[in-house]
Amino acid sequence: MERKLIFFDIDGTLLDHKKQIPASTKHAIFELHKAGHEVAISTGRAPYLFQGIQQELNIDSFVCFNGQYVQRRGEAILKNPIDLKAIEEINGFSEKRDHPLIYMSYEGMRANVPHHKDIEKSIATLKATHPDHDSDYYKHHNIYQMLIFCGKQEENEYHKYFDNLNFIRWHELSMDILPPGGSKAKGIERYMSDTGTKPENVYAFGDYLNDIEMLKFVENSVAMGNAPDVVKESAKYVTSGVDEDGVYNGLKYYGLVK
Repeated sequence: MERKLIFFDIDGTLLDHKKQIPASTKHAIFELHKAGHEVAISTGRAPYLFQGIQQELNIDSFVCFNGQYVQRRGEAILKNPIDLKAIEEINGFSEKRDHPLIYMSYEGMRANVPHHKDIEKSIATLKATHPDHDSDYYKHHNIYQMLIFCGKQEENEYHKYFDNLNFIRWHELSMDILPPGGSKAKGIERYMSDTGTKPENVYAFGDYLNDIEMLKFVENSVAMGNAPDVVKESAKYVTSGVDEDGVYNGLKYYGLVK
């Protein structure tokens, strides 16, 4: 079989609702490795928030920060940080509304406030702790993604006011902030170009709103059964839920595992 390139989202795809990797998923990933296929992670997380998953599944390549940083076998092939002026604009706008921010670089993440309950509650779902406070962190690091903490009812004013940024909700209390046009699809496109992989040999699995562009772009895309309808409508195939051997069943559908 010709070598395939397969991308996996993390939360709700590789990880179940208990933040564990199902046994069937582990088995399927190792079968892909054994067959000589190339496996990569495609996530909104920062690298330091999925190192354990990489080690557990022996995956050394990834698209992270929702496509703004791409690394293949230890080598960075795409870096797309947020413009400094755009960061300063969102700083002022969000501060007036008491909506805290997290700045995310490749090296680490910092909050622009000492502590906030919405940050703590949201970040806890990633099994991470409230980051340290450094409101000047963005001045000394390339920021590939920010997190803003506000409710859904307060979301529209950000979409309306900032056409130089892209907002994607990942939690009831938080949105990702990306450069304009930023998406997992853009990161995967660069990965494909660098590896010379044909579209028909690329696969992607995802389950949430930040996966929509990826699932529309990739020729062989799989939405998890636990995904919202709008995500399922973006994929070529809908597999079973993450707790129902969804990754294994999706790979089996495409003939990549037995």
